[in-house]
Amino acid sequence: MISILSGGTGTPKLLQGIIEIINPADITVIVNTLENNYFSGVYVAADLDTVMYTLAGIINQDTWYGIQGDTFITHDTLKEIGCPETLRIGDQDRGIKIQKTLLLDKYRLSEAVEIQRRKLGIKSKILPMSDQDSQIIIHTDEGYMEFHQFLVENQGQPNVLDLHYPEVKPAPGVIESIEQSEMVLIGPSNPITSVGPIISGEGVLKALKKVYVVAISPIIGDNPFSGPAAKFMQAQGHEVSCLGVAKIYKDFLDKFIIDYKDAHYQKKIEKLITEVMVTQTNMKNLEDKVMLARSIFGEFL
Repeated sequence: MISILSGGTGTPKLLQGIIEIINPADITVIVNTLENNYFSGVYVAADLDTVMYTLAGIINQDTWYGIQGDTFITHDTLKEIGCPETLRIGDQDRGIKIQKTLLLDKYRLSEAVEIQRRKLGIKSKILPMSDQDSQIIIHTDEGYMEFHQFLVENQGQPNVLDLHYPEVKPAPGVIESIEQSEMVLIGPSNPITSVGPIISGEGVLKALKKVYVVAISPIIGDNPFSGPAAKFMQAQGHEVSCLGVAKIYKDFLDKFIIDYKDAHYQKKIEKLITEVMVTQTNMKNLEDKVMLARSIFGEFL
């Protein structure tokens, strides 16, 4: 079995390649929940839904959020009647979010996700990092903001001075999944607000130190795959580079994968991490994703 730690963009892209070469039933994806919140009366678990839609083959690949070909009648109507939404939620996407919201009246988040996973015909296991609510607070030069306030309402423009989020208890199955894995893969997601919250869960770091862990740098040069990773890394005092990411992961990582463009960092990273692979990590199409997946899992195939 393979466990994959995931945020909401870079890692789901890679998942498309992984499920082409590995039986989806042998994969468990542990997903960040730090950004979960209620919008327009529905519970939005952005990263979880992106992973679900990716594995179900319905993800909108133009935005890496929502469902391909979705309509926005409800969203547009709300705007027309003077009730604009912070998030642009599609109609089919909203239906799934409504179901999750209703399920949460009776079930824990992990149980609600399991019900939806089965309804969508997804063979891989999907685990939220925690069933507990957790919110990130971002300290900016324009004041304190929640994640979506920073990213959506303010388009990620304010300078980030610091950020804080609580440590939460892992959801049932998270520790067991890690400890029983032949490999744990940390996908190319934001190391601060996507991967960091998963690792900070009670007992997760201890579990990672017991197994073989591989990570892919989410940064090529000084450019993150997506999102505000650069601002968040700088705010936490980290260099915005694959070397900076390696320093964050060095205490539990066995192998680190970086892009050809960052080959000049290889010797420095090898002083921190036993094995460093240099390959193409930029995923422009499915062929690139499959190629990267084969580079990662070659010895397991």
